[in-house]
Amino acid sequence: MSGIIKVFLLLAVVVSIAKSQRTDSGEQCLCQRVRNAVPNEIKDIQIYPATIFCSKVEIVVTTNNGRFCLNPNNKMVKNFLVKILKSKKASTTVKPAHSTSTANN
Repeated sequence: MSGIIKVFLLLAVVVSIAKSQRTDSGEQCLCQRVRNAVPNEIKDIQIYPATIFCSKVEIVVTTNNGRFCLNPNNKMVKNFLVKILKSKKASTTVKPAHSTSTANN
């Protein structure tokens, strides 16, 4: 085989490998599949905003059974997030301390 044919074959292999490793949209998102149902026992939840690498908001939850991505456009997921944010806001609100001091002179 001549050198030119070898170069073209190598180039074809490199191009096909590069194409197979890209996702359909060319983005590098964490979530390839999303679930519409919210799992019962959530250990951790992480929300990733859209970036130049992935144009979608991604919600990743960790449970005892592994990690799952939730559909941020699903009504049940939205209601769950609102509930979490409200409880977080209530738990971080600083309440004024009531101090009662009695001074007997």
